[in-house]
Amino acid sequence: MEINIQLKSLADKIDQLKSKIETEESTKHAFVLPFIHILGYDAFNPLEVVPEFTADLGLKKGEKVDYAIFQNGEPIIIVECKSWKENLTVHNSQLFSYFHVTKTRFALLTNGIQYQFFTDLDDKNKMDQKPFLEFDITNLKENTITEVAKFHKSSFNVDNIVTNASALKYIKEIKKQINIELENPSNDFTKHFANKVYTGRLTEKVLDEFKDLVQKSLNQFISEKINDRLKAALTKETIKQQDEQVESLEEESKIITSEEELDGYRIIVAILRRKLPTKRIVYRDTQSYFGILLDDNNRKPLCRLHLNGSKKYVSLFNDNKNETKLPISTIDDLYQFEKELLETVGLYETE
Repeated sequence: MEINIQLKSLADKIDQLKSKIETEESTKHAFVLPFIHILGYDAFNPLEVVPEFTADLGLKKGEKVDYAIFQNGEPIIIVECKSWKENLTVHNSQLFSYFHVTKTRFALLTNGIQYQFFTDLDDKNKMDQKPFLEFDITNLKENTITEVAKFHKSSFNVDNIVTNASALKYIKEIKKQINIELENPSNDFTKHFANKVYTGRLTEKVLDEFKDLVQKSLNQFISEKINDRLKAALTKETIKQQDEQVESLEEESKIITSEEELDGYRIIVAILRRKLPTKRIVYRDTQSYFGILLDDNNRKPLCRLHLNGSKKYVSLFNDNKNETKLPISTIDDLYQFEKELLETVGLYETE
């Protein structure tokens, strides 16, 4: 199962169960361990996942972190868990202390719903104050799933993740700043645009006016971009549907109904008209066979004629709607199957 499907499945499970989870231990077992399993690590293998991992801190011996994930005999991720009801406050976390006494480059703080991944971008061997990757598992975005997948056992690479972590860290902070400017443009941000379009002197009154103009312009710009994307997507879908219709028409154009098939249809009508109105006996020609149906319903086949090959066949259907192909020399041989055809009609009439 792909990791995105597994994560979404766990998110659904969390929504269903969290009201019944009361303790930190229950959170670990119900939410955190399944997440570790999704990353490809065996929680029941002490060579891969060590619960209550001991990290001695100077004179303080026997200090423990909830889990340590190992690879090649070395810890690669230490994990501290909280109850799902608790907020994650990294400044009260023991991860800071544990981080520098282990050989790991990554620390995870989680309550089973919120996940925060840390490394040491600012000072080597000292855990950063802010996570480089942070997400809510019940509200995952596709780009976040891509980042989580890099921690999977099959693709885990310290250097690749650390290199990418720096970009993630700054992207996250830049997005926060963009959001702040969208909600309440700063003077510097406003001046940047005002200086490009306004030729007069930027007095305080003018700057206040431009703050409102910049905010409206940004919101309109974003709305227009979204609408353009939606229109492009709709246009693409329309083109796809048109292409499918053309393909369907092209397929239909390859079907040639022969006079022999029509003669066969007339024989079937002649046999069944004593029991059915003619208008209820309908044919549909395909590239594989010439089908004759009751009420133009694919689920009610009366028979199928196979007349285009070197050998000719008729397909009849029993009471379980199983198909049996029988050889015929000419279409006149269809008359000998009168009994079977009438029984098929009787089958559908009793449904």
